[in-house]
Amino acid sequence: MRLTAACVVLLLAAGACPAEARSVAPGENVQAAVEAAAPGEALELLPGVHRGPVRIDHPIILEGRQGAVLEGRGQGSVVTVLAAGAEVRGLTLRGSGSRLDTMDSAVYIEQSAENAVVENNRMEGSLFGVYVHGAPAALVRGNVIIGRQGGRMSEHGDGVSVWNAPGARVEHNDIRYGRDGIFVRVSRRNVFSANRLRDLRFGVHYMYTNDSEVSGNASFNNHAGYAIMYSQRLVVRGNLSEGDRDHGLLFNYANGSEITGNWVVGRPGWSRRDEDGAEDREHAALAAGEAGGPAPGKCVFIYNANRNRFTGNRFEGCGVGVHFTAGSEGNTITGNAFIGNRRQVKYVGTRFLDWSRDGRGNYWSDDPAFDLDRDGIADAAYRPNDLVDRVLWTAPRAKLLLNSPAVQVLRWAQSQFPAILPGGVVDSHPLVAPPPPPAAGSEWQP
Repeated sequence: MRLTAACVVLLLAAGACPAEARSVAPGENVQAAVEAAAPGEALELLPGVHRGPVRIDHPIILEGRQGAVLEGRGQGSVVTVLAAGAEVRGLTLRGSGSRLDTMDSAVYIEQSAENAVVENNRMEGSLFGVYVHGAPAALVRGNVIIGRQGGRMSEHGDGVSVWNAPGARVEHNDIRYGRDGIFVRVSRRNVFSANRLRDLRFGVHYMYTNDSEVSGNASFNNHAGYAIMYSQRLVVRGNLSEGDRDHGLLFNYANGSEITGNWVVGRPGWSRRDEDGAEDREHAALAAGEAGGPAPGKCVFIYNANRNRFTGNRFEGCGVGVHFTAGSEGNTITGNAFIGNRRQVKYVGTRFLDWSRDGRGNYWSDDPAFDLDRDGIADAAYRPNDLVDRVLWTAPRAKLLLNSPAVQVLRWAQSQFPAILPGGVVDSHPLVAPPPPPAAGSEWQP
């Protein structure tokens, strides 16, 4: 009677009465229960191991009580979603197949499943975690995805793979192991936000995806944090890359984008140091080549990327702060902080590039600047590279002569006769103090 009365009130208010969740016990046929469920009905798997695979071809909610496991047979995908608006929630999923060509996944979302939701699941050891194959406006949120380990990383699947799914969102997931954390191809208007990405090849791998956003993610101990390729009009904002071995940010044929408020830290733990002077000592030791352990890679690599705006980012503790090469044109690089990198800039080119705009440049930790008028802008321009650097790039064996009298005379001559300096990067209005650290990836920092 109470349920009927509640339904009457809901019917009067909204014209519908929600279906009550139906329980499915371990040992029952989950696929049969799915097929028998009415559109909009919720099926709740009770604690225990349930046998898959499962195909959802009409809009229902498949959810699990705590301790509910849905296990595949080691072939194909554990759950395949074909219905628009279908939802998969609160389950532990494992036991997918191992074929890359059939995209075997914990949850595979087909093109017909517009607005499908995969939320708050735990996926263990599947080839792909979630594969969004053309489903517009799909939502993948709050999942823990633990990929495969061992063997060749290139033969593993991705945590979340998105193909041609306009408006799809991937948010608040914790992804570890496998190939790439999030891999997107040939898509548009996507949002990848507040994900944690660890122990992968690329944290986020972007290919041919336009008008999209990558924001508030945190990448730890990957080969590269964020690889943005062949894409246009992106917002890359507030992301953290800490301890990624080769690159924090990589831009290749990425154009017309806004890159702001990101924090790339070459050595693990620096973004969480106390302010007791230890951080400054480590920065100085790394810049002098004295810090222990292998040199980190490049904070950011810009290759043939045009008309981008880099502002308010912090690049620190890397072997190279920025490697800028291959005809990149029309980029604005201002208001950033370059701190404690062994080499702040590596620019392979002969043109002069001024990295300041409207009387404001960047902060450089190795710039012994004066600011006599106390306006926050150094009184002299900063130049990160000289003739000796160019010689070392073209002939690495010349490092043997780095402390020779000839090199010292060359550097003295450059200081006395600036006209012999090569083309390259110059900051005509460098900052004398670093901007405050960005709140990049703050959700994932302890």
